[in-house]
Amino acid sequence: MHIGILGAGTWGIAVARMLADSGHAVAVWSALPAEIENLQQTHRHPNLPGMIVPDSIVFSTDLKTACSGQDLIVFAVPSVFVRRTAEQARDFIPNGQIIADLAKGIEPDTLLTLSEVIQSVLMQNGRHDAIRLVALSGPTHAEEVALQLPTTIVSASEDIEAAEFVQTIFTSENMRVYTSLDKKGVEISGALKNIIALAAGISTGLGYGANLKAAIITRGLAEITRLGIEMGCAEQTFYGLAGIGDMIVTATSEHSRNNRAGELIGKGFSAKEAAEKVGMVVEGIYALPAAMRLAQQYGVDMPITFAVNAIVSGETSAEAAVRELMTRTQGAEFSVAK
Repeated sequence: MHIGILGAGTWGIAVARMLADSGHAVAVWSALPAEIENLQQTHRHPNLPGMIVPDSIVFSTDLKTACSGQDLIVFAVPSVFVRRTAEQARDFIPNGQIIADLAKGIEPDTLLTLSEVIQSVLMQNGRHDAIRLVALSGPTHAEEVALQLPTTIVSASEDIEAAEFVQTIFTSENMRVYTSLDKKGVEISGALKNIIALAAGISTGLGYGANLKAAIITRGLAEITRLGIEMGCAEQTFYGLAGIGDMIVTATSEHSRNNRAGELIGKGFSAKEAAEKVGMVVEGIYALPAAMRLAQQYGVDMPITFAVNAIVSGETSAEAAVRELMTRTQGAEFSVAK
């Protein structure tokens, strides 16, 4: 297959290598000429030191080259750049194109998931009414995919044929792919688990142990699930790979930029300072405004999310937020129907 990947960050390059090794013809685009030049010359990504980029991959700063004549186009840019990239690529993407989105996030102004952002941008000119969108999400750190370590992911779309098409392309001896019809649930999980990972990191930075981290992951999943159900998502999605699976790895792994940023915040750094030290986009910080608006819109109590937002915005200290969470009104863990 011919595949165009938009974005040359760690996830885009790790996926490009995997697909090229599977025999696909891969073209990678970046808006940064220096990034493309470095990849062409060194065949390495600075943040994936253990991986050599295959010679067969074509690198370009020309969107037409990356988008034209492709069986599949993959969006692998950070969430904050998805809309702009879709606007720039629109004229080069044919109607009926299958597009897989790897980015995880919710646009704060529109509250659209990122596949919905791509679709809305492409349909603005009236010539892309048959675009086929797939969300790819799960416990998939680029650093491990780059080293060919076993990984699983979910290919989600209301268009099951498109989901299965992407499943076939991404499947390899190191990548197992499941399909799902609940694209919205998969994307909500992928975006909001980053906030819970920030909370887990903050607890580590404060010097707390595994007990609290386990509670944050478990109760964080509960509040995301409550929101997802109110938004019409399938409950089981949040107990699957794109839900609890992705949350566990993001809240515990050394590769997680959200976990690392949270730990720095817990140690006293501001959110801005923490993001600068991590050196890459910390998606959990960007997801907070949308999460707060969605919680209000759907009337869902999300205490961990609210606490992280208060810490990141400087309204309260991390220590005070933990005390408030631990002293909330007592209640049952589950609501049992009578």
